[in-house]
Amino acid sequence: MSFKPIPFITFAKISRMTFHDLNIKKPLLNALDELGYTTPTSIQAKGFSVMMSGKDVIGIAQTGTGKTMAYLLPALCQWQFSKEPHPQILIVVPTRELVVQVVREVEKLTPNMSVVAGGVYGGANINTQAAMVLQGLDVLVGTPGRLLDLALKGSLQLKHIKRLVIDEVDETLGLGFRPQLTRLFEYLPAKRQNLVFSATLSEEVEAFLDEHFNHPTKVEAASAGTPLEQISQLAYHLPNFHTKVNLLKHLLASDSGMNKVLAFVSSKTLADLLFDEMEPVLEHEVGVIHSNKSQNFRFNSVNHFQNGIYRLLIATDLIARGLDITEVSHVINFDIPEVTENYIHRIGRTGRADQKGQSISFITPVDEARVADIEAFMQFNIPLAELPAEVEISDVLIEYEKPREVMPNVLVKLPKREDVGPAFHEKKAKNKKTNIRKDHKEEMMKKYGKRQTRGQKTTKKR
Repeated sequence: MSFKPIPFITFAKISRMTFHDLNIKKPLLNALDELGYTTPTSIQAKGFSVMMSGKDVIGIAQTGTGKTMAYLLPALCQWQFSKEPHPQILIVVPTRELVVQVVREVEKLTPNMSVVAGGVYGGANINTQAAMVLQGLDVLVGTPGRLLDLALKGSLQLKHIKRLVIDEVDETLGLGFRPQLTRLFEYLPAKRQNLVFSATLSEEVEAFLDEHFNHPTKVEAASAGTPLEQISQLAYHLPNFHTKVNLLKHLLASDSGMNKVLAFVSSKTLADLLFDEMEPVLEHEVGVIHSNKSQNFRFNSVNHFQNGIYRLLIATDLIARGLDITEVSHVINFDIPEVTENYIHRIGRTGRADQKGQSISFITPVDEARVADIEAFMQFNIPLAELPAEVEISDVLIEYEKPREVMPNVLVKLPKREDVGPAFHEKKAKNKKTNIRKDHKEEMMKKYGKRQTRGQKTTKKR
């Protein structure tokens, strides 16, 4: 698929640019000034004029580079007041946490505007969300499945949508939401602006864009595999789970600068297992979050981490892009991700808003190939550090680390059957059925030695 390039903008021009240099409405500028935002990021500066032109846009930028505000600013600049209760701007995101984050960003940008924003997602009462939508919204943020449910229910009318935003489209497709997105397009008007944002431009994303959109203009802030400059990376070679736990405990105990640490694990089971190991040490300063936890539990865990109650938050990749947490000091890759791009999404949780951050990866022997793929993708070799002498190397293995005996699958050749008859054989004589007409008199002669009759019919005398 071919993308229209945008005019070249030098880094020097972007670095000198402020939000006042962009054609932003006064109410939005006032909100930005109140929030203390002065300089746009690369994706915000490059994409603003293109999105304001009304063209379809595919924005490529890493996590943590300001993609949310990159599409909210032009969309809100073009928003016009309407008495219609139906939304004009539809933003589709893959996770519930990201729904809450985007709605919060809209509310932060629009205190001086009469914009009403709301979010819908699965796992919550659909009737409550339907009532909210029916009351009237200008900006609707939601996950694909719940948006489709509300449209099928008749509570959500999408015919007034002027701008469709699909954020984290690669993650949305990766989670299997393509059928829901395709169905959702049937409810949208043909004449609309499409703004699609992604951290990577994979073959699946290109095929999706080619099928549903007409030659979107590509705006790329940075190469998807390039590590963020403000994030320093480090790695340790470790043999097993318990040694990784020992190292994590040592790092937290010896470095007071690790005051807001986000640790990523590969599964829900390992997340709970790591929480059980860390909770006795950190007591009430550690939390865990994954898809098996209730929605309120997840929100509370994120809020506790954001507010500094939790020093360590253990998470799975499912929410790697749905967390809006500022000032994360360190990201711990407790397990190396299976998907190469997820490494970039993980470390992008730190080093945000021009702050410095650090990523520390725990590498076991089974992770060597994955790390090689990550380094090739980034074109950067992650520096290795020596394991501190104080860290005990454990020889205790958890269940999934134990070697498994693999029984050889030996196929035994059956002996050749000799002198095998036909598949069908003659029935026994007693089982044969023949149609023979019997002579009753002859039968009686054989049985009694004389002919027997059934007797003459008698008639009753009246």
